[in-house]
Amino acid sequence: MKFFQIPLSDTDKDVYLDAYIADPTNAFTRKAILVIPGGGYGCVCADREGEPIAMAFLPYGYNAFVLHYTVGRKKKFPAQLIEASLAMAHIRDHAEEYGINPQQVFAVGFSAGGHLTASLATMWKLPEIYEATGIPYGINKPTGAMLIYPVISGTLHNTHGGTFRNLLCTDTPSPEELAMCSIENHVDADSAPAYIMHTVTDQAVYVGNALLLGQAYAEAGLQFEMHIYPDAPHGVALANAITAEEKPKWENPAIAEWIRMAAAWADSLCK
Repeated sequence: MKFFQIPLSDTDKDVYLDAYIADPTNAFTRKAILVIPGGGYGCVCADREGEPIAMAFLPYGYNAFVLHYTVGRKKKFPAQLIEASLAMAHIRDHAEEYGINPQQVFAVGFSAGGHLTASLATMWKLPEIYEATGIPYGINKPTGAMLIYPVISGTLHNTHGGTFRNLLCTDTPSPEELAMCSIENHVDADSAPAYIMHTVTDQAVYVGNALLLGQAYAEAGLQFEMHIYPDAPHGVALANAITAEEKPKWENPAIAEWIRMAAAWADSLCK
C-alpha cells in the first residue's frame, strides 16, 4: 500500500488529501472513496473519522482519500464545498494513476463532515463552485454519498447550532444563511443516492436531521437507504475497538455493521 499527501490549494497548506492506495491486483479495478471527517467545522477529526475509516474501506475494494478542509472560521461556506469538489475532481482526473474506476467515486462523511458530504451530493452544481475552480461540470458529483450521523439542517428544532456558526463564520447567522446551508432545501432530481446512518440517542446531532433528509429524498423519489439504531452516543465512527478509545458506548457490534452494509449498498449502485 502507498500513502501520500495531495495538496489541493496553492495558498492554504491545511487543505489537502491523505491518499491510501492499495497495491494493484491483476484484472481488478478499485472504487474510490472520499472520506470527510467531522469536527463541527471547528477541527478535522481525522484520528477517528479519517485514517481508520480509510483503512476499513480498503478490504471492500476501495482506494481511499481523507479530506482535510478549511475549519476554524477561516473561510465561510461554500469554501469547504469548493475544496471537496476539488478533491473529487482530482480523484477522477487521476483515476488511471490511482487504479480506480472514475464512475465509481463515493464519499462518506461524519457529523459536520456528513454535512459537507451531503452538500456534495445535493449542491454539486452550484455556480460558485465552477466559477472558483474551472473544473468540468459534474465531475464533483459523488456516485453515492454515505452520511454517518450527519448534520443536515440549520433550521430544524434541536439543530447543531455550533456547526453552522463555524461554517458561516458568525455567532449570529441569519435565517437566510441557515436556510442556504440546510441540505433538505437542496434535494432534487439531480442529487446523488444516499446511505444514511444515525442513532436515536445521539446527544450532539439530533436524529431528526437524518429523518428530515430521508423525507426529502423520499419526496423527490430518490434512491436512499437508512439505518437508525436505538442507543449509541454521537461519534461512534467504526463502532468497534479501533475507534472506541475504551469507551464502551462507542463500541457496538450491531452498529459496526454499517460499513459492510454501506459497501454492499454502493455495490448495488455499480451493477
